[in-house]
Amino acid sequence: MPALCLALQGEGASVELWTQDETVIPPAGLSTRKVLPGALASELAKVKQAHPQTVIHDHGMWLPWNHKVAQAAASAKVPRVVSPRGMLDPWAMKYRAWKKRIAWALYQKRDLQSAQLLHATAKQEAEHFLARELAPEVFISPNGVHLPPAGLERKSKPEQLRTMLFLSRLHPKKGLLDLVQAWAAIRDPEWQIRIVGPDEKGHRAEVQAAISAAGLTSQISIDPAMAGGAKWQAYADADLFVLPSYSENFGLAIAEALACGTPVVTTQATPWEELETEHCGWWVPTGAASLEGALRDAIAQPMDELVAMGKRGRELIETRYTWPTIAVSMLRAYRGLV
Repeated sequence: MPALCLALQGEGASVELWTQDETVIPPAGLSTRKVLPGALASELAKVKQAHPQTVIHDHGMWLPWNHKVAQAAASAKVPRVVSPRGMLDPWAMKYRAWKKRIAWALYQKRDLQSAQLLHATAKQEAEHFLARELAPEVFISPNGVHLPPAGLERKSKPEQLRTMLFLSRLHPKKGLLDLVQAWAAIRDPEWQIRIVGPDEKGHRAEVQAAISAAGLTSQISIDPAMAGGAKWQAYADADLFVLPSYSENFGLAIAEALACGTPVVTTQATPWEELETEHCGWWVPTGAASLEGALRDAIAQPMDELVAMGKRGRELIETRYTWPTIAVSMLRAYRGLV
């Protein structure tokens, strides 16, 4: 969200980021204001009076804050855009399903119906809106991605060992157990798998146990989360990126890997059909069996073909997924509301 705000500013919009969390540290150059839920309506009314062409863009669902934003926007007669951020995906709706059924009936569906525009990051997410019989117009615009630092180069590998990288949250929906199962059937000694990311819900221990049980501790390692230059270097050093997820509304890690020129293996639970149409990766059904087939095909490719796929992936990101490009399309949608 801060990246989107800065990109919108770069295209001439006046932007302010509102949050109820006083621990939020905004990036340089972005105006941020702490607003308590009870003050949302009055504060928004003041902004609307000073700036008649105001739009409020709310991100996420389910929280009391989101419900208060809906009420405040209606009270101040300010057009409201809502980005559910994957929270209407079938997998997400099954998580704590009974709580969500109650919230959906009490306020959440009504709040989405009263929005002037729903923002989806991909056609796949937009279809989830339609499946829920939501009436507002749907606008599709992907997330943007920052390009890696200039001059990023691959580090040499010991004994030419090739690397497959997973870089994301260690969460059950990410399909890591499928990855372990698939690799247990392959066991190519010329490859190693590097799993990088923060543990969620104790899933790291479950994945580590599966690695040990399969006898793969010499081929699969798990490292803590990375950020900044270390993260970009991990992408650049990889020969393949893998994300065997069961639910992604966008999949930022996929875009970041492509931006580094690394071909991607992922599932059709992510909105990345372009991997096939642009010939920069593999896009297969979820599950260990289909993942195994894709990995066998991927690691059989000669290095120059993987490099060529990576270059096509980088071109895809530069053409369609940089933040200035996203900001222009988002501003067009905002202007249509005012």
